Amino acid sequence: MKNKRFSEKQRVPAIRGILSVNSRAVGFIEDQQKKDDVMIETPNLNTALNRDEVEVEMLKGKVRGRHIGRVVRIVKRAKTRFVGTIEERGTKLVLVPDDFRMYAPIVIPRPPKDAQNGYKALALIKEWKTRKEPQGEIVKVIGKKGGHEVEMESIILERGFESSFSREVETEAEKIAEEAKRLIRETGSPIPKDEIKKRRDFRETTLFTIDPANAKDFDDALSFRKLPSFAKATAGESGDRFEIGIHIADVSHYVREGTKLDREARERGTSVYLVDRTIPMLPHALSNDLCSLNPNVDRLSFSAVFVMDEGGRVYTRWFGKSVIHSQMRFTYESAQELIDAGSTRSDLVSGKRSDLVECLCILNSIAKKLRAEKTRQGAIDFEQDEIGFELDESGRPVRIFKKKRLDTHKLIEEFMLLANREVAHFFYKAASKSGNKLKFIYRTHDVPDREKLDQLRVFVRALGHELPAREGGGVHGKDLQALFSAIEGHASESLIKTAAIRSMAKAIYSTSNIGHFGLAFEYYTHFTSPIRRYPDLLVHRSLFSILEQHKFDPQKLARLEEYARNATQKEIAAAEAERESIKLKQVEYMKERIGKEFEGIIAGVTEWGIYIEDKETRTEGMVKLRDLKDDYYVLQERSYAVVGEKTKKKYALGDSVRFRVASADVERKTLDYRLV
Repeated sequence: MKNKRFSEKQRVPAIRGILSVNSRAVGFIEDQQKKDDVMIETPNLNTALNRDEVEVEMLKGKVRGRHIGRVVRIVKRAKTRFVGTIEERGTKLVLVPDDFRMYAPIVIPRPPKDAQNGYKALALIKEWKTRKEPQGEIVKVIGKKGGHEVEMESIILERGFESSFSREVETEAEKIAEEAKRLIRETGSPIPKDEIKKRRDFRETTLFTIDPANAKDFDDALSFRKLPSFAKATAGESGDRFEIGIHIADVSHYVREGTKLDREARERGTSVYLVDRTIPMLPHALSNDLCSLNPNVDRLSFSAVFVMDEGGRVYTRWFGKSVIHSQMRFTYESAQELIDAGSTRSDLVSGKRSDLVECLCILNSIAKKLRAEKTRQGAIDFEQDEIGFELDESGRPVRIFKKKRLDTHKLIEEFMLLANREVAHFFYKAASKSGNKLKFIYRTHDVPDREKLDQLRVFVRALGHELPAREGGGVHGKDLQALFSAIEGHASESLIKTAAIRSMAKAIYSTSNIGHFGLAFEYYTHFTSPIRRYPDLLVHRSLFSILEQHKFDPQKLARLEEYARNATQKEIAAAEAERESIKLKQVEYMKERIGKEFEGIIAGVTEWGIYIEDKETRTEGMVKLRDLKDDYYVLQERSYAVVGEKTKKKYALGDSVRFRVASADVERKTLDYRLV
């Protein structure tokens, strides 16, 4: 039956918003007034795609109890470039997109010579008229489908990133690096003497980095200096004072506004981390060398320096440009070894200054106090097991393991949070003094949506726990803290934390400060990673302008919100790429273990199947209900379970089960399991 438009009297004003399209080519858009989703069937999408901004007209009737609509205008396309597999269909060559939410193959009228059947490629939609196939062109042929390098490159390109830089951008970076090399040959330092004079000099201060063992770029370093003891002002204060510096790579000195490097960094927005590689925001000449705070070489930095006591109380703050010289490059593991051993093992620093051991121990103690205070204020710890991969030379996963989270990870995290919070507070006060004429990029996290919280409470209750509701249905961070404490060690811990994360608002970049709910901070920004995040670079520029009392360009201020939105979108795309690469390697790993049995936990139930997560590798697959031959199973939505009609046998969310890997579809990145 054809849907007809309303008459002019009956027609409802068009709904405008962001379209969501599922793998069955059915679209949904939220009706803000009715707080309901409107369904748009495939014929009524009118070429609109997932994440497009659209206008939707309501139609008469309902389908499966849902209001229905039709796209009448595409306001803005989310994307027009798609990665897929080239296929021959009769006399035509088409690209079948990897993204299953892109529901139409793209016809390639004039394919390049290297476009072959079964190869992956990136295509651009050039024209798409309603009721006709989209017409496109091949932008890049990636290679034969299935190979590790081809699939990784496909993930990168599909999310809108490039694995390489243009010759112009590389040349600009190399010129900067070559000038630094010339200075080293002539003076022994990559930094001109007149630049050093402008900055606070920390080269003789105890200073080091702590990073992953495989890190190539070092954004941040810590310095430590014990100050003369003070008389205790109150019973709650320590007599010891420490000067603690958080020193961040001064990328803004090298990446100047208006340059090709700056435009490229702004477009990329962030570095991308896949299971086997990093796609940097800046060329390696800067990210791995000149901007990186490598050991035993002078480096330019932007510093936040605090005088603190052992309890984590901050007495004074200083922000400014500096020059540093890292004396030690620690890994998280090597720094943890020193902390665990204590001052009796100062020989472990390989001849370097023995006071590194003492300062690591003191910094670790202060970090724990900062963490405790943050928790007291209501910060939420969403910490979950992260997995890593061991790959062979061909990129095949041979081992999946859980990453260990050490005290040194938390140490670095707490001091970076301190710097980010204090910089945001400093700028907020400066903006307030100016009558709020100044704009700044904050990292904000809104309070959770009450409807999603209600759904979370039902979910948690089904697993035998409680999340209390505050007045009006809201929640405080302390409520989530109590829940996470109660479920620690339970089989359902990972499920509940994942569900809680999904119920939260997404952290974003914005010029409007609304605080950070998850961290329980009134002011927060990103200052500490300018090598890999463009907003941090913008924060450095804004902070320096305030410190130097420069006049702010109104046009630049107006563009900050646009830059913030772009950075948020790029961050989401990078996170999706990372998850996609993880999922690919998980499926590849399980494909070689078809027939083997594992221990898992039921992570989800639907009317068509039971989702099971492997306890060790966190690899998820599905048991189709039709494959449960002992009974006919029906979904019980309220109890998050499927129940056999005859036997009343029940499989519920959070249950531990044993399963066998039945099949693996690497292309769709899905796994089929069977219950044992």
